[in-house]
Amino acid sequence: MGILDGKVAIVTGAGAGLGRSHALALAEEGAKLVINDLGTEWDGSGNASAGPADNVVKEINDAGGEAIANYASVADFQGAKQMIDDAVAKFGKVDIVVNNAGILRDKMTFNMSEEEWDLVIAVHLKGTFNIGKWAITYWRDQAKAGKPINGRIINTISHAAIIGSPGQPNYSAAKGGIAVLTAVWAREMEKYGITSNAVCPMARTRMTVQTDKHGLFAEVPEDQFDGMAPENISPLVAYLASDRAQDITGHIFSIRGGNLELFTSWQVASKIDIERKWTVGELHEQIRTLGDLGMPGIVF
Repeated sequence: MGILDGKVAIVTGAGAGLGRSHALALAEEGAKLVINDLGTEWDGSGNASAGPADNVVKEINDAGGEAIANYASVADFQGAKQMIDDAVAKFGKVDIVVNNAGILRDKMTFNMSEEEWDLVIAVHLKGTFNIGKWAITYWRDQAKAGKPINGRIINTISHAAIIGSPGQPNYSAAKGGIAVLTAVWAREMEKYGITSNAVCPMARTRMTVQTDKHGLFAEVPEDQFDGMAPENISPLVAYLASDRAQDITGHIFSIRGGNLELFTSWQVASKIDIERKWTVGELHEQIRTLGDLGMPGIVF
């Protein structure tokens, strides 16, 4: 018996890397899967291919699970709806959505084209909205029809959104938007019993290997714990997708190797209240007493 027995999940970008790992973990816990992957390269280039999604479907089915493939682009509004329709047509329902699909088009802002900005925003931010919108619509309709629902949305953000990664303005902004969207959905759908959380993974994938300048995601000897293996992240996704996580919503979690981390949302760090309108001179005199206002440090 798995913790996801009887559940139906959609995983986007599930043809390789984190998406594949998440799909396999969900299947191992008993979920039936819609494996979505457009089949392009890590940067979204190249022709679409059914191969990546089909390979993961075969892997799951050969292991005794149940999975079907979907080849739509998450950036396609109606294509996203088709994923929900495919799950309902094949398995009768949808319980879990894992928004994982992504690409990179890295450039410094002064070198970035409109196309490079739009494409990354479309896949990450719009793609997450597209799948979430149709899943939420489906669950709300089920609730209005008097049917019990227990939906799960699990989004994927990045440390790039937290630190503001130079050379990734499109990717960082998209992932930051997804973090806020996660919180919005948690509040919008609380009364329906739907939870919305995000994972902030640090793992070796096609994208991170391509941009790794310091060997952070290098392979390690087989006899050592591989802290950057995608498989480290997937138990968290499986748990958040389960009924055991019904009381957890609106949060961002990270796994780095063996570290499980909870991020806090934006909050007031310090304040000064003079109980009247500030002058420019007073602001100059007092603003630095709020704390160190240089470049923020990074603490992980």
